[in-house]
Formats: sequence, C-alpha cells, structure tokens
Amino acid sequence: MQQVVNGFLEQMNKFGALFGKRPPSPVVSAPVARLPRHVAIIMDGNGRWAAKRGLPRPARHHAGTEALREVIRECDALGIEALTIYAFSTENWARPEDEVGALMGLLLRFFNSEIDELHRKNVRIRIIGDVDGLPAPQRDAVTNAMARTAANTGLKLNIALNYGGREELLRAARALARKAKDGADPASFTDRDLCECLYTAGLPDVDLVIRTSGEQRLSNFLPYQTAYAEMVFNGVLWPDYTVEQLHHDLREYASRDRRFGKT
Repeated sequence: MQQVVNGFLEQMNKFGALFGKRPPSPVVSAPVARLPRHVAIIMDGNGRWAAKRGLPRPARHHAGTEALREVIRECDALGIEALTIYAFSTENWARPEDEVGALMGLLLRFFNSEIDELHRKNVRIRIIGDVDGLPAPQRDAVTNAMARTAANTGLKLNIALNYGGREELLRAARALARKAKDGADPASFTDRDLCECLYTAGLPDVDLVIRTSGEQRLSNFLPYQTAYAEMVFNGVLWPDYTVEQLHHDLREYASRDRRFGKT
C-alpha cells in the first residue's frame, strides 16, 4: 500500500499546475441568522471531472482538494459552527488499489499542507470513523491533527474517514448494550444516550446536506444525524465547486421553512 501511495504522490507533482487557486469570492448574502449551524458535504464527481480532461484515475481526487480548501475557509469565515465532509467510506476499500492509494496519499498531503493554517485559524479537527482501521502513517497523521487542535474553539471540522453510517449505529447499539449489561435500565435510554455513543457526540444535528454531481442519495452518510436536515443536490462536479456555489446553496437553505414535523 505504501508503494502505491508514494507512486501517486510522485505522479501528482506532474499535475499540480492544473489545479491552481481561484480568486476570492464575495460574501454570502443569506442572513447570518438563517445560516446553518452544521453543514455536511458529500464531495462527488471527481471521477467524471478527471475523465473529461483525460486525466488518470488517481488524479480525480487530487483535483478536489482546492475546492475543499476554499469551502473550509469560507465556512470558517462565515462563522458556521460545524462542517462535516465525507472523505472515505468503509465501502471505498473495495475500489481499485491505485485509487485507494491515491486517497490515502491525499490524506497525508492534506494534513501536511493544511494543519498549520487550520490550527492557526482555531479550527478543531475530529475524525469520525474507524481510525484504528487506517494504515499506520494515516492513522498517526489524523491522531496528531486531532491532538494538536483539541483545545481550539473555532470551526469544528469533522472528516468522515473509514466511515459507514450503519456501522456507526451498530457501534452505538453495542455501547448501549454494554451499559445495559453493566446494570443500566434499557427502558431509561433516550435519544441523548444514543447520540452520546455516536462519533458526532457533542455536535448539533446536521442542518444542511450538500451533495455535488447531481446524485441524490446519502450513501450511508450520517443517517441518524440528518433526520431533519435540508438537502441540496446540485449538478456541479466537486472540483468545480466554488465559494459562489456554496453561497447559492446556503441561500437555498435560508429560503426554506423548516417545520420539524410541525404545521
């Protein structure tokens, strides 16, 4: 696996010039009071973006890193409390080895290149998913990032990595079962008890889910936390997702009447 990762990193140096930074964008016009506290993003469309440009399969994910960087900066600037991004699912291990290696390599590149700025901007990083199931270099990188930013009080950046929503719920059910075995009354368990057993314990429920590329499904992403989330599906391929598009999606969210089951 490490040889695949190293080979990918060398290959990506040849494509770096293709992914230049974009100019800054104007501030969102949605009223601040109507901005979501917690935004979750399914970053989809990397493969189609790369295929249109004749780039090799592993290059697809490298292309989206600049879009991610801009979205993180803008959410922080807007004062959004939490941003959760779907980076790598438990099902993604079944992808071709070179693509998995590419994703693992990008993970290392991201933390090596971004951790200083994120820490300086008071961003707190949390990995939601099975960290122990990651290769050692990636596991060490994310563990160090979480430890380094643990005391930060700004944007809560949650990276779903080796994550599966059904597995998370099963993990929570097992935790509650252990409590019951230790003497807790199962009839006393509440929604709060379950939430405390999730990877997202302590975070507000997701207010807005954004999925790019035109697909309209959650793909096993935060099934419990998104129970009352507003969803915005757009046709933009993730590497082409800009701050302007984020503003558009936030305005769409602000225009909706959230009733939470009430009339």
